[in-house]
Amino acid sequence: MENFLGLLRVHVKCGVNLAVRDVSSSDPYVVIKMGKQKLRTRVIDNDINPEWNEDLTLSISDPDIPIKLTVYDHDTFTMDDKMGEAEFDIKPFLEAKKINSLDELPDGTIVARVQPSRKNCLSEESCVRWADGKITQDLCLRLRDVECGEIELSLHWIDLPVHAAAANCMG
Repeated sequence: MENFLGLLRVHVKCGVNLAVRDVSSSDPYVVIKMGKQKLRTRVIDNDINPEWNEDLTLSISDPDIPIKLTVYDHDTFTMDDKMGEAEFDIKPFLEAKKINSLDELPDGTIVARVQPSRKNCLSEESCVRWADGKITQDLCLRLRDVECGEIELSLHWIDLPVHAAAANCMG
């Protein structure tokens, strides 16, 4: 854990126009993976436009590892069906966090912009903002390997006090 940088809170907001995997709808949930970490949201029954509004927290030690997101349709008697996947990079978010004079910026200032490209899953421009004394980034990810669907997320950084983290390791 010597390379531990902090915690990334991924707020899984909602899904938009997700693929239908059952007769008339789907029962979606989201799985987020980074390295060996794997977290998931609750299942939303019978909804292709689900609102999770759930926070999933990842510990970050290597910002070069991409975060993978997969949406599944929960099935009771068979294996869950995959409803698409996406990947996102946290490097622009972490670079913006390193800016020294953030406290001097007006609330709501856009610190960085990430444009959609063939290399990322963004469906629209993603802005890293300074708001309420924190860095945040909203993302709208287009799901791959599926006919339709997007997932909306928001990233928030949680700094841990160095002394508390060191004390927890020793005690």
